[in-house]
Amino acid sequence: MWEYILLGALQGIFEWIPISSEGVLTLFSSFIVTDINNIDFSLFLHLGTMLAIIIYFRKEIVDLILLKDKKLVRFFVIASFVSLALGFILYKTIGDISIGSGLLFLMGLGLLLTSWFQRKNIKLKISDDIVSFIVGILQGIAVIPGVSRSGATIFGLSLKEVDPSEILKKSYLISLPAVAASSGYIFLSNPTISSFPWVALLSSFIFGIVSLKIILDFSKKINFSTLTMIFGLLCLFGGLVELWI
Repeated sequence: MWEYILLGALQGIFEWIPISSEGVLTLFSSFIVTDINNIDFSLFLHLGTMLAIIIYFRKEIVDLILLKDKKLVRFFVIASFVSLALGFILYKTIGDISIGSGLLFLMGLGLLLTSWFQRKNIKLKISDDIVSFIVGILQGIAVIPGVSRSGATIFGLSLKEVDPSEILKKSYLISLPAVAASSGYIFLSNPTISSFPWVALLSSFIFGIVSLKIILDFSKKINFSTLTMIFGLLCLFGGLVELWI
């Protein structure tokens, strides 16, 4: 029982920071649980953090459904379409090939470069639609095992957006269609996933919503160039750890 609570907690915490939660779960589950499919179990636990996002950002989601925030709706549609299309192609093409460590390392360098841009007040002159397209591509690439979805989308959004809470909000909201689609596909192709311990799902939800509030509150109290630099260093560290493992 305790091992599933621990794995759910790890998903709930690492989902929001730029180190692949899937990679962390795979590493720990290989030591404490040996009778599960790591990829399917990771997607199962993502349902817990998806519920945390739905509850925490319920107002923004209602606005999306009612088409109240046209700018957010346009970003959501473009980024979701691109990420779902690319993610499905990569999922069917590369399977379990893991090249994520190198990409995670490059993502870290990108976040450090973004941090430098922010400190120097350098703004890229690109349209919102281009940013949405880039975020969609980066989230699609995150289907590769070891690539951090949050790290990739935070980097893409940081190319133009300056408000840290807005960057994190969009990064987390855009995960909803990807998680829903991937989880639905796995459930249909492998119904036995429903037999996984539900205590792990509950753990991922509880730790997810608590850590989500903590990181969003923290983002309002710290200079975002510093936060981006921290995320960049985490990506570099994660990439080095994955290369070593």
